[in-house]
Parts: sequence; C-alpha cells; structure tokens
Amino acid sequence: MQVIWDEFLKIIKEEAGSQIVETWFKAVTLQDWNPTTQQVILKAPNQFVRTWIQEHYEPLLKMHLGRLLHAHHLKIFFTCKDSAPSDERKETIIPASVDKRENTTFLSYLNLMHHQQPKQEPIKQHPASSSSAVTVQPQSLSSTTNLIIKERKKIKPAMDNLNENYTFSTFVVGPSNSLAHAAAFAICENLGKVYNPCFIYGGTGLGKTHLLHAIGNEVRRRNPASVVRYETSDHFINEFINSIRFDRSHQFREKYLKIDLLLVDDIQFLSNKEQTQEMFFHIFNALYEQNKQIILSSDTFPKEIKGLQSRIKSRMEWGLVADIQMPDLETKIAILKKKAAGHTIELPDDVADFIASRVQSNIRELEGALIRVSAFAGLINKPICLEMARKVLLNLNEKKTEGIVLDTIMKIIAKDYDVSINDIKSKKRLKNIANARQIAFYLMKKLSHCSLQSIGSFIGGRDHSTVIHAINKVEETLAKDPTFKKKLQTLEQKILMY
Repeated sequence: MQVIWDEFLKIIKEEAGSQIVETWFKAVTLQDWNPTTQQVILKAPNQFVRTWIQEHYEPLLKMHLGRLLHAHHLKIFFTCKDSAPSDERKETIIPASVDKRENTTFLSYLNLMHHQQPKQEPIKQHPASSSSAVTVQPQSLSSTTNLIIKERKKIKPAMDNLNENYTFSTFVVGPSNSLAHAAAFAICENLGKVYNPCFIYGGTGLGKTHLLHAIGNEVRRRNPASVVRYETSDHFINEFINSIRFDRSHQFREKYLKIDLLLVDDIQFLSNKEQTQEMFFHIFNALYEQNKQIILSSDTFPKEIKGLQSRIKSRMEWGLVADIQMPDLETKIAILKKKAAGHTIELPDDVADFIASRVQSNIRELEGALIRVSAFAGLINKPICLEMARKVLLNLNEKKTEGIVLDTIMKIIAKDYDVSINDIKSKKRLKNIANARQIAFYLMKKLSHCSLQSIGSFIGGRDHSTVIHAINKVEETLAKDPTFKKKLQTLEQKILMY
C-alpha cells in the first residue's frame, strides 16, 4: 500500500505543488484498502489535517487514488487521534464526507448499530466489516440520524460533481481573467443562448477549474431543476473505457444527452484517444443541436492541442474562446486577501505584498505560500509578520535568479542577431527580429525553470500560446536544418558560460 500512496504523492506534487504535499499529505498514510467494498482508510495525524484535506483536496483524492486503486466509486474514510480526557487516546474512524451516494448506507448503518449495541457502550465499527464506519455515542444516535436526514435534503443531485466552495463570490477578477469571468456570468444568465460553446484556456493553477465550478453552482442556484455535470477529461475517458468494457456505450451516451450544462475540464487530455474523441464529438453535436450549454477548458488554445481531431478543434472555436493569464501584482494581493479572509487568517499588507511579488507561476502556489506561512505562525503561536514570511518562503526568492537567467539569454541573442532587446520585446515582425524572438522563447524554456506565462510576460507581455507556437517553429527548423541546430548549440554554450 505504501507504493500506491507514494505514487499518489507524486501525482499530487505535479498537480498541486510540492508545498501542498509537504504541508498536508506527507503526514497522512494509507492504512487499509478493501477492494470488495472499494473503501480506503487514511490515517491523519490530527483532526485539523483531516478536516483541511476533506474540505480542499477530497476531489483530488477520489480522482487520483481511485484511479491508482482501480476503484470507480472510491469511499474514503479517515482515522485520526482524538483528544480524550484520560491518558489514553482513542482512534476514531470518520467518513471523508457524507457522500452524495452513500447517505442510505450510512443511515442503515446507524440504525443497525442502534439495535445491536448495548446502550452503555459506545458504538465502534471496525472498518473491514462494514460499508461505512463511524464512532457514535448511543444517546446521540437519534439526533445524529435526524441531522443527516435534514442534510440529505440540502444535498445536490449526485450527478453534477460540483465543488460548492468554488463560486463567483470567491473568484477574484482582474485584467488577466476579466473576459473569461464576464463570459461565464453571461452564460449563467442566458444558458445555451450565448457563447456556446465556451472555451477557456490558460496555464495550470490560474483559475479555470474554479470558474467552471462557479458556473455550474450559479446555474444550479438559479434553476435547481437543471441537469449539470462537471467532468475532468480523465474521468470522462475512464468512464467511456468502462462503458465499452461492459457493453454499456449506449447508456453512457444517453446519460450525457440528458444534460443541460456540460463542463469538461482539461480537454487536452483527449489527445490521441480516437474512440473517446469519436464519442465526445457525437455528444457535443447532439447537445449543441438542442441548445444545451457546453463549456470546455484547456491549458492551450484549441488549434495548439496536438492529437485532437480537426473537426473537434473547429467546433471548440464556434463560440467564444477566452484566455486566463497570470494575474498582475494587485490582483494577486487581492486573491491573497480573499483567501486569508476565507480561512480567518490575519494577513498584514506588507506580507501580502511580499508573497504576491515572489510567486510567479500560478494561484495554487500563491495559496500554498499563504498556507505555509499561516501553519508556521500557528505552530510557534505568533502573529504573521514580514520577517517570518521571509524565513518560511526562502525558496520563493528564486524569482530574482530566474530574472537574471532570462536577461542573460536576451542579451546574448540580441547581440548575436544584431538587434536590440527592445526590438525583440516589440511587436515588429521583420524577419531577423522575429527569428531572434522565437529563439529567445525556445532557449528560455529550455534553459530556465520559468513557466510559459513568465516567459511570455518577459518578452513583451505575450501569452503562453504565442510561446508554444514559437517553440514549435524552432523545433521544426531544428529537425530540418543541421546548420541552424549547430548555431543554437553555440548560443546555448555562450549562455551557460556567461
């Protein structure tokens, strides 16, 4: 099981960042797995870590751990150490959440335990012997059951997969995402009638997923009867494969044709999945013809997605294509302030400015930096201050060295091509300037750890799709022209020896 958990940590590190893994997941262990009931038990060091993971990372747990364990309906439970009055510390088993699909099972379990257990003893169900497990005091059983019945009435249909924490009210709008946000809000007011389909693209961790969930939640709020479904392309692919495996392709398609709003995240992962693309193409057409709303997200512009059928690419551009870029400093500070307020963290202005000025990659890293500073302040029981933030976030000072690397690359290329740095950053399209600019993009990506957004911003405020296009052009020339390849190798040596 440790091998599975280690593999899961690698996936989370790539998706959420090393800071999230170190702060929250490293202290958690995979304690038990029952393939028959598809139940997994995770051991958390304390209630705080358990609650935080449940509230913020449960979808990631279900998606990636479920895939590693080949579980289509993974049920997650936590064990953790509860504070007790005596010297002993008891271990309680707590469901990761009152799952939308598990309410009936959970209530049946409570009623069963109520009739079977003596009233004097607390009820404790071993995880291996039940489909749901929880520790409950008998005298509170009736009220607990009533509470769950009440909560069940408020739970949304299991079909939508939406995260209720991602709403328009928690989405910070700035120049980098204003178009996508405005389009999203317009869609909610005129579902299926404007911007259909809507394609939102941008780098990892810039808010695409948040916006998709916000649309879904707003549509559900305005019309509770509407059928909404949010899907990652990864889950869509796995679900389609299983439908073929069990000869249920027709049911798979019919389920999606009943949807009023389809939200598909990271559509680029459909690349080279020919049968899945075929099914998606027909679902897309059927929904579009019925004026059902389709919203897709990707890390790049539709035309730049390799391995995707051209007919699907063209349909993605039928409606509105909106990009989300890395936010500017002011927007990052606003995001930090909103997240701090949401987590009741007292964040001084100078600390918010410090964190925002250091984080260059994405909003996820921004939140990770805030959490690390807050967690450290809690451990030493002191208020957050600038000096503390500097100590905790030493690694974020890499921004300065990255800037130096990009400057060096720019200087050497400008000198070699006999153009100015301002020319490379400008919008001029003279052949020698355009060539120098493309090579700058290529070498910056190859020789630095900067993101595509950072490189594009450094060279005239261009977006990441422009950087990708330039890199592809250089790679094509390298494959055909040995002289050009030798020239680039010489430039690389100059840069590395500078």
